[in-house]
Amino acid sequence: MERIGVLGLGRMGSAMARKLAASGATVTGWTRSGRTVDGVAAAPDLAALVQASDTLILSLYDDAAVTETLDALLPHDLAGRLILETSTVVPQILIDRAGAFAAKGAQVADAPVSGGPEMVAAGTCGFFLGADPEVAERAMPVLTAISPRVLHMGSLGVGMAMKTINNAMLQIYIAGLCEMLPIAKRAGISMEDALGVLISGPAGTPFLRDRMPRITGADQTVGFTLKGIQGDNEVFRRVAESYGFPSATLEIAGKGHARQIERGLGAQDPAVAIAAAYRDA
Repeated sequence: MERIGVLGLGRMGSAMARKLAASGATVTGWTRSGRTVDGVAAAPDLAALVQASDTLILSLYDDAAVTETLDALLPHDLAGRLILETSTVVPQILIDRAGAFAAKGAQVADAPVSGGPEMVAAGTCGFFLGADPEVAERAMPVLTAISPRVLHMGSLGVGMAMKTINNAMLQIYIAGLCEMLPIAKRAGISMEDALGVLISGPAGTPFLRDRMPRITGADQTVGFTLKGIQGDNEVFRRVAESYGFPSATLEIAGKGHARQIERGLGAQDPAVAIAAAYRDA
């Protein structure tokens, strides 16, 4: 496998770096904050990371961080490098710079992740890959070392369009549960019984099944935070608008997330918001 550099060592980036290292890859990490990850070599600066890597994976917080990092990469020797942008950001950031990276001899692809750090660690997350066919072919061995669920959706930028569709549906489902479960509470139906009916019928989803231990409180771990989901919601709405389809349902979901964050649940898993909606009815 190629030498891999991971730019950004937050919860997602560190999970990918560990997963790649466990697969036997040579992995080096770098982050602007100087954070390091146990078991992963640390580059002292961006220049050293580029020199030590054939593939560079970006896992950064927001549009501003990705923009700054991509622009910081361009002055370096990128000949033969593959740049995989896995962050949840508007795809135009990478698309606008694709020509500049090609002129430097680098290949680029967007490969946003679907799933939280725990799914990365388990190898069950998904990647929606947007790239030219030859670039996608090169990216596949790197991404499948993290998870076998890699779907090549089309050209550069299309990966983020697919993530928007997929993850927006999850956000809308959460918003629907938060709106419907209070009815169960008022009607005298226990949360467990109401969710049990949903899980066993056509309204159930793998998301609901997997989150049940967190909704009931049996599992206190956090897969992805409400604050993180709210940040994604803003990106998804911008992506939808860029295709000419403003999403009223995403806006409703975002307002629901904001209310839960105002109540102090921003660092919690969205499952906690579902339980809180029932409890507080």
